[in-house]
Amino acid sequence: MQPGNHAPSQEELEAWGEQVRLIGEQYRALIEDVLPRLVPDSAAESVYADMHDSFRAGAEALNRDPSLLWQTQARLMEDQYQLWQNGLKALSGESVTPLVTPGKGDRRFQDEAWHSDPFYMSIMQQYLLFARRVESLVDSLEGLSDDHRRNLAFYARQLVNAMSPTNFVTTNPEVMRRTLETRGQNLVDGLARLREDLANSVEGLNVTMTDREAFEVGENIAVTPGAVIFENELMQLIQYAPSTEKVFKTPLLVVPPWINKYYVLDLRQENSLVKWLVDQGHSVFLISWRNSGPEQRDLTWADYMQMGPIAAMEAIEQAVGEKSVNLLSYCVGGTLTASTVAYLTSTRRGRKVRSVTYMATLQDFRDPGELGVFLAEPVLRGIEEKLEQDGYLDGRVMAYSFNLLRENDLFWSFYINNYLKGDAPAPFDLLYWNTDGTNLPAGTHGWYLRHLYRENRLVEPNGIELDGVKIDLRKISVPSYFVSTREDHIAKWNSTYYGALLPKGPVTFVLAGSGHIAGIVNPPHKNKYGFWTNEELPDDHEAWFEGAEAHEGSWWPHWQAWMTENGYADPDKLVPARQPGEGQLDILEPAPGRYVKMTIPEVLGENQA
Repeated sequence: MQPGNHAPSQEELEAWGEQVRLIGEQYRALIEDVLPRLVPDSAAESVYADMHDSFRAGAEALNRDPSLLWQTQARLMEDQYQLWQNGLKALSGESVTPLVTPGKGDRRFQDEAWHSDPFYMSIMQQYLLFARRVESLVDSLEGLSDDHRRNLAFYARQLVNAMSPTNFVTTNPEVMRRTLETRGQNLVDGLARLREDLANSVEGLNVTMTDREAFEVGENIAVTPGAVIFENELMQLIQYAPSTEKVFKTPLLVVPPWINKYYVLDLRQENSLVKWLVDQGHSVFLISWRNSGPEQRDLTWADYMQMGPIAAMEAIEQAVGEKSVNLLSYCVGGTLTASTVAYLTSTRRGRKVRSVTYMATLQDFRDPGELGVFLAEPVLRGIEEKLEQDGYLDGRVMAYSFNLLRENDLFWSFYINNYLKGDAPAPFDLLYWNTDGTNLPAGTHGWYLRHLYRENRLVEPNGIELDGVKIDLRKISVPSYFVSTREDHIAKWNSTYYGALLPKGPVTFVLAGSGHIAGIVNPPHKNKYGFWTNEELPDDHEAWFEGAEAHEGSWWPHWQAWMTENGYADPDKLVPARQPGEGQLDILEPAPGRYVKMTIPEVLGENQA
């Protein structure tokens, strides 16, 4: 017995026995919950088949080069020998430099025990050495197609990260300490939370990321004052109340994505892009998309265009009497906006748009990044079968897929905290938004994945036809402002840049720091991330960056200057502030409206667990 330890008393043994019994009950209940889910649907089955195909292609490539396998095995043996030698030195009291340390940004091994306790230090290094060798092996394989290499790297990374010692009770020092301190209550609580999350998941596991009781849309998030002045089957149009005595004559219409809810642009007053726009003197209108269900299964991309931006522009004309607008769009809302502007151009109504801004928007889908894993032809066919069957894509499936693009930060960290440590998730508004998903109608989403992501037809002249009109992005003469983010893993800037080369009208391209959300929602007062500008638009994105000038802080003031200096928001043509309901359209309800409050379980008629 180690010094300081003592034999457990009868009372302690009984307490531990009770906890083990409770853990066993939760575990048996969990197995009962899991068993009905073991048969995958067509979409999940197609992913498993693609995973098998990717590993088969990797094995065949390895068989063609046996020396690579021998080299990898030899390096692993050398790693183990050096690790063993270091272990002996550490036991003898020598100071030892680790063979490998976690990479920058890897937050899994922050606990002191990973770096001071010989047992945990050895486990960590063995794992990191193995992970490094797997990554090196995949990179070294010859004869793989680009798609097979990308998919193999993605699937291998998922498996390797799932094997991390941090994900298991007995090899995670924080979890072991918590288990001893609470006599296993953390595991009892964690298993209960796991069952709750499993009940609220569809495919995979949607881990709870935040205290959902801490937030309510319209109460402490999405609170910029305004009113809904128009609605149809697909969207509500919000007109925000002015905060200045005078406003720019040309209204500003914001077109957010429908893959997520709009209020990422209006989370808190201190970081709300919507509030900032209002404070700059814009008459801000915003589309709040409906959370779709089976009834919307037949809605098309053209329907989103007609009932979205075009219907909104017609409503704005009724509300304030202006025939033209400035457009500000985000993510897939930007892709729809580009389609809309091209459609208006082809139907000789291009002057309805004075300027258009695209935030983190793909028009050229040449490099979808790791999202391309879910767009391999067999996987896409499986998704299409599921869409045809259900009439919609469940937003929880989409959220799970997106979380796997950053699995350690957006899945495993919460898995450990929630289920192994037994912690209750902390309140965090951005994570609340991230888990407040939306469904995607079959007719729109399947078309979008195949025609734009898979076939990249939007960049082809007349490659897309909407309501009988063939569109061509190269004919757009509306002045355009593109802002992308350097670390974006969803709309990679080495693809978004090439969308900026398409319009024939004047184009400004800006590259912001950080990622898909933080780089866009970056209020000036925080002075974070920075951005790059370059008046030239060379044919290559790397050449653009080489000639770009770096600036500190947010890109928002740069955009505002672009709007005012070019007269799209003309400081010499200000008008008295416009209040919602003053024009021909009455107020239907206060902002943020009921569409944005609709949750997936409510839309599908589920009883949320």
